[in-house]
Amino acid sequence: MNKPRFILVVVDREPDASGLIAKAVTLARQTGGRIELFLCESEQAYELSHAYDREGIEEACAESTAQARAYLRDLRACANAPDVDITIDARCESPLYEGIVREVLRSTPDLVIKAAAGSDYQHHDTPDPNDWQLMRTCPAPLLLTRGRAWRTPPRFAAAVDASEEETVSLPQEVMEAARTLATAWQARLEVMYGESGAPGEALPLRIERLRGLCDANGITPDRMHILHGQPEQTVLPFAKEQDYDVLIVGTLTHHPAHSLPLGSLTSQLLDALECDFVLVKPCSYRCPVEDRPSAERHRSWGS
Repeated sequence: MNKPRFILVVVDREPDASGLIAKAVTLARQTGGRIELFLCESEQAYELSHAYDREGIEEACAESTAQARAYLRDLRACANAPDVDITIDARCESPLYEGIVREVLRSTPDLVIKAAAGSDYQHHDTPDPNDWQLMRTCPAPLLLTRGRAWRTPPRFAAAVDASEEETVSLPQEVMEAARTLATAWQARLEVMYGESGAPGEALPLRIERLRGLCDANGITPDRMHILHGQPEQTVLPFAKEQDYDVLIVGTLTHHPAHSLPLGSLTSQLLDALECDFVLVKPCSYRCPVEDRPSAERHRSWGS
């Protein structure tokens, strides 16, 4: 993950949008980055794509986009951040996750920030279908936040899989993303690894691989947590107890036993923890939204 010099902030019309932008502004100040506020009017686009009377659809979507841009201008003014370069963009596309992914493909941000649907860190729900699809398809690192304020400095942790079955480049990419964010705050970074084998079992290769990753990224042994037992039963309670602000995880695991698109452990962490997540994909990832034939897409309108 590159240092986030360009941050795409996906905004909706929820009352907590200002809190999301404030978190993005704080991050931009730490990294010297710029921000784009993006709003996708997916519900309007869906209704228009199914309208019986096709007359006036272009005008209706243009008006919806204009209203979205006006809303974003108001949010930018309320952010009161003259020291941060903040631009805006709006689209009328459906479904929502595809509209967001296409904006990512157009603008190529270093980091995407989005509030989880129904964000409430005290009573959070499991991610909704659009969030799951966005986590699966977003080609840039995705910070999914539930709205809880970070401590100063934040507590960062990376959940790393050092086993032979994991996608070759993914552990290093997770570590690099975690180190990049932690360095921006000069914050402590910890690493978790769940090892299904028992302590002392003949698994030195995995442990040495993890130690090599940690050494290469400046992680001292006291910040490396090797948790013995099934990862789903050890990493999750440990992360809950540590109460991190941000957990950096890999997605699209190549484990043959994992049928969920994010990997079973990542999915369980997302369901159970109240922290923010940064989801990182391997460099070999190819976005399916980009590859879809244009005839399969809903019609969209730019501004």
